[in-house]
Amino acid sequence: MNDTLALEIVNKIFKNIFDKDNNYSIDTLLEKYAFDIKLPKQVNDSTTNEITWADSINSGRYISNKNMEKREVEKGWMLPKKEVNNLQELIDIWNSINLTTTERVYDSINVAKSDTIYGSENIYRCSDCSDSKNLVFCDSCLNSEYLLASQRSSACSFCIRCDDSQKCSNSYNVICSNKINNSLFIQDCFDLYECMFCSHIASKKFCIANMQFEEKEYYEIKKLIIDWILNS
Repeated sequence: MNDTLALEIVNKIFKNIFDKDNNYSIDTLLEKYAFDIKLPKQVNDSTTNEITWADSINSGRYISNKNMEKREVEKGWMLPKKEVNNLQELIDIWNSINLTTTERVYDSINVAKSDTIYGSENIYRCSDCSDSKNLVFCDSCLNSEYLLASQRSSACSFCIRCDDSQKCSNSYNVICSNKINNSLFIQDCFDLYECMFCSHIASKKFCIANMQFEEKEYYEIKKLIIDWILNS
């Protein structure tokens, strides 16, 4: 997994939501869409000085999961017993082995710059995600695919900034909602199809700002909104 593959994933997401190609760089995508997502931070492995990625950056001392397992195989983590004369000596010994493990990736393939990833594939700069594929800049997403800058969501696909939601697809900026499809800027809604700027409604389609529109005029306005999103 690398920047090029991550951009290929993002382009597929853009095509599904906006019917347009993504023209942003990976750094611009991070700044524009993932500015408030909890993502792994770059740190250095304390044993090799290699760059690694960590969810938690409080300890100041790190070891990548790969290097932790390597030491376990080569010499193990147990230390020979020695005389300890005071508490400081005991703490110094503890500090020598008390390293925060980083890039914890389990039963997953093609994962980069991520930490705590389980049973997933094609994951780029994500945190605490599981049973998912093709995620970029996501946190705490489950059983989802093709998400960008989304968090705490499950069973979603082809979404950007989908937060605290489930069963959403082909949508942008969805918050605390369920069963949202082909929609933009939705909050606290259920079962919407082709709606924009809606809140607290259910089982509707072709609504804008909680107002009912005809299908033709809805799509005319949607084109303007997509242009505004991509050019603002």
